[in-house]
Amino acid sequence: MKLSTGMTVPIHSYKHDQKLHRIWKKAVVLEQTQSMLVTANYRTRVIECDGRSWHTKEPAICYFYNDLWFNIIGMLKRDGVYFYCNLSSPYLYDGEAIKYIDYDLDIKVFPDGSYILLDEREYKEHSHSMNYPTEIMEIIESQRLELIKRIENAEKPFCLSDIHHYFEQYKSLAKK
Repeated sequence: MKLSTGMTVPIHSYKHDQKLHRIWKKAVVLEQTQSMLVTANYRTRVIECDGRSWHTKEPAICYFYNDLWFNIIGMLKRDGVYFYCNLSSPYLYDGEAIKYIDYDLDIKVFPDGSYILLDEREYKEHSHSMNYPTEIMEIIESQRLELIKRIENAEKPFCLSDIHHYFEQYKSLAKK
């Protein structure tokens, strides 16, 4: 199903065992291409699997891919753009929400381009408790390396021009 620019849709993150992990109540579609979906949100409500909820604090541009096993969130903070990258299944949109499976490992990228790998313990625990297939673990590892290469080479969206372009587009859509 095709999404259209300006549409507002929720985002649902699941775990490998098919349990709902997290919901972002609203994201605005900025662009959908053959392989990529770009959305934006600001002060959107996020609901955790345990029922707790909170609101995002800064504007975020989110990149989802249908052929890559990660998604990227660019957060526009006062001191620069931070990226939060989730190792995850490719996204799908089923008419209800943008959906993907979160595979625990994350990479946080700082405004100076440095980065750290997060949640390795959680990944190890879940790979055992949820019985991640070897093929999935091999994909996650290769995609982690691909993501790091893109970060280190400042490829889109890590080169920032995309983020600022999409943020301007989001602001103009929000005015309407």
